[in-house]
Amino acid sequence: MKDAIWQEYRNKLRSADNAVGVVKSGDWVYYSHFAMFPIELDRALSKRRGEVKDVNIVVSTAMLPAQVAACDPEQESFIYHSTFFSANDRKLARDGLCRYIPGTFREEPQRVLDGFYHRPNVAMVKTTPMDEHGYFNFGTSCSYIGAVVEKADIVIVEVNKSVPRCLGGHTENVHVSKVDYIVETGDTPLPEVHRPNPTEADQRIAEFVVSEIPDGACLQLGIGAVPNTIGHLIAESELKDLGVHSEMMCDAFLELYNRGKITNKNKYTNRNKMVYTFAMGSRDLYEFLNDNPACATFPVDYTNAVENIACNDNMISINNALQVDLYGQVCSEALGAKQISGTGGQFDFTIGASLAKGGKAFICLHSTRMIGDKKVSRIVPEIQGICTIPRSWTYYVVTEYGKVCLKGKSVWEIAEAVISIAHPDFREELIKAAQERGIWRRRNKIA
Repeated sequence: MKDAIWQEYRNKLRSADNAVGVVKSGDWVYYSHFAMFPIELDRALSKRRGEVKDVNIVVSTAMLPAQVAACDPEQESFIYHSTFFSANDRKLARDGLCRYIPGTFREEPQRVLDGFYHRPNVAMVKTTPMDEHGYFNFGTSCSYIGAVVEKADIVIVEVNKSVPRCLGGHTENVHVSKVDYIVETGDTPLPEVHRPNPTEADQRIAEFVVSEIPDGACLQLGIGAVPNTIGHLIAESELKDLGVHSEMMCDAFLELYNRGKITNKNKYTNRNKMVYTFAMGSRDLYEFLNDNPACATFPVDYTNAVENIACNDNMISINNALQVDLYGQVCSEALGAKQISGTGGQFDFTIGASLAKGGKAFICLHSTRMIGDKKVSRIVPEIQGICTIPRSWTYYVVTEYGKVCLKGKSVWEIAEAVISIAHPDFREELIKAAQERGIWRRRNKIA
C-alpha cells in the first residue's frame, strides 16, 4: 500500500512552471493563507502574464508580496483579491492592485462550500511533505483551505520541508489521492512576524486589561502590539490555569505556555488543548507547533463559531481598533475609503466572549494617532470608516487613559464613558459633539 502511495506521489510531481500551466483565462485561483502563502507557485503563475486574461486570485493576509499583482499593473492577466489585508496587500491596494472581499472570518468555509464565492478552479496550497499515510498537512494555516481543496477542480500542493506539521481536530490535511499536482520547493523558512516593542501606552492599556482577567480564564489574542503586550504582562503576573481558544496562535501564547500559565484544564471545548486556526510569529513558535499534541488547529468555522467560543467560562477576547465613536461603534478595518485589514474574527470573538459565563470582550486602542505632524483623536464623534462592531455588542473599550464598560448603558452614558478615556486635549470638543447629537446631559461630568 505504501509503495502505491509513493508511486502516486511520483506520478503527480511537476515543476512549478509546469503545474501552473493548468490555469486558464477566467479561472478563479485560491492561494493558501498567512505564512503559508505559496510563493513558488505565485512566482511561476506571474510568468504567464500576457498568456492568460482575467485570472482572479483570492488569498487572505499574504505575508509575502504577491508577484501576480505586482507584475501586472494593468490587471489584464491577473486580478488579485484579499479577504483580510496584510501590509503587503495594503501596499498593493494603494496602487489599485488589491481588491477587498468583505466578510466575517467564520463564514469563509461555508461561503466556499455553498457557492457564495466563485468556485475555485485551481487551489494552490503550501503544505508539509507527504507523510507515510499519504497526507499533506496544511501547516500554520488551517483557516478555510480545507473547504477550498474540497471544492477546487484542480489541487496543486507546494511542498516545503520547513512547514510545521500542525496537529488538529479535523480538516488540517489533504490526501495525495485528492491532489492533482505536487511541486517540491525545498526548505525555505516561513515568513516570521516579531513582536513590536511596546510603547508606554501599550503597557498602560495592558495593565487595565490584565486587572480584569481571572484565574482559569480562556484567552483570545488578536493581532498587534497591544494583545502581545497583554500576553507578556500575564506571563509576569500571578494568573494561573489559563486556556487558549483563539483564531490566531502567536508568540505571546508560547511565552505563557513556557511560563506554566497555560494548562487548558478549565476549558469546556477541547479541554487540555490550545485551539487556533492559524499561526503567525517567530520560528520558535513554528517549531513549538510541530507535532505538538498540546495544540490543535481547526478550520475557522469551528474556532470562530460563536457557540464554541461562548462555551468556555471566563472567555476573554482582546482585540485592536482604529476608532471608537460617541455611540460606542467600533471601526477596526478601514478609515474612510482606505482598507487597512478586515473584519476577520473580531466580530465573532466579541459576541462569543460577551455570551460566555463570566466572559469579557475588550477593544483596545491608543487614544490618538499621528497624521504627519498632527495629532488626532481615535475617539471620534462618528466613525469615519466601516463599522466592525455595532454599538449593541461593544463591551469594554480601553485606552491608555482608562477602561470603560459600555454594556447596558444609555446613549448619554456611553458618550460620557468613551469621552472619559479620550486624550484630555480632545475631550472638550467631543463633549460639544455629543451635545450637538443630543447624547449629552447637562449634569454629565468627565473625570
